[in-house]
Amino acid sequence: MLNGKSVLITGGTGSFGKKFVEVILKRYPAVRKIAIYSRDELKQFELKQKYPHSQYPQLRFFIGDVRDGERLRRACEDVDVIIHAAAIKQVDTAEYNPEECIKTNVNGAQNVINAALDTHVEHVVALSTDKACAPINLYGATKLTSDKLFTAANNIKGTRPVRFSVVRYGNVMGSRGSVIPFFINKRDSGATELPITDMRMTRFNISLEEGVDLVLWALENHLGGEIFIPKIPSYHIKDVATAIAPNLPQVEVGIRPGEKLHEEMITVTDALNTIDIGKYYAILPSVSFKHQPAAYIAHHNGKRVPEGFHYSSDQNTEWETVETMREKIKRYVDPNFEVK
Repeated sequence: MLNGKSVLITGGTGSFGKKFVEVILKRYPAVRKIAIYSRDELKQFELKQKYPHSQYPQLRFFIGDVRDGERLRRACEDVDVIIHAAAIKQVDTAEYNPEECIKTNVNGAQNVINAALDTHVEHVVALSTDKACAPINLYGATKLTSDKLFTAANNIKGTRPVRFSVVRYGNVMGSRGSVIPFFINKRDSGATELPITDMRMTRFNISLEEGVDLVLWALENHLGGEIFIPKIPSYHIKDVATAIAPNLPQVEVGIRPGEKLHEEMITVTDALNTIDIGKYYAILPSVSFKHQPAAYIAHHNGKRVPEGFHYSSDQNTEWETVETMREKIKRYVDPNFEVK
């Protein structure tokens, strides 16, 4: 899919971007170019140390912000594929700085779309979040708006060959600011207890590698306009704490503003436009001038989900245990992880 292609990743120095680069270099040794687009020069410097130009001449580094449409358009010249991972993601940061969140997550998304339309890009996949599903905070609302922009962009592309789609998944194991490194750091810094927002809280579980696999699958298979959602296991937050520090007491501290008790990725209303395509679900666009639902179903060999279907972390059929969480932490987060 990517051999001989030129790929640009917005937010390319973030957790996903770094893993995506690592995977692409391994799986597609003949990739023509990987352009890493981000505004953090320190992170770019650190990534250059890992991938020196003498050994990885296919890598390019662009300092730039998705808010800057002109700079983004220039970076997209001679690009075949865009992976849009840049976003303001902290819920409390977005609540306190709403205009800044909108500038990046909404205006930035439109800039990516415009750049793709102007430079003859072939494929665009944007990363979304469970918080875009029935959003209760500004971050989720901006990502839902972004999702709508990308899916609707297929209706304004004219004769251009570009396809736009979205992938949506929840908390990523070991990503910056996530609960696993938080608990490990608490334990290792001498904490006498672990704070649990709510003992009932559940989340979906996905690794960075699985997130990359979903994006690559979308690139290979999308018609344009779909929101792809993986079928992944759930876990209880308290089980993660037990897996990391079984001897530390857990203290309930209450849900933070804008936080949900359970992750949700497909609502009952979304289910009206959702199909089951095997390993993933796909929410089809509510308005499409390019493809009818039957075309999506045939293309993906899918079937409609049953009436009243709802996909949330508390109603899942597959669950992580304390032992499987320990195995996955060691595999995906820290190979030196030990229970203490």
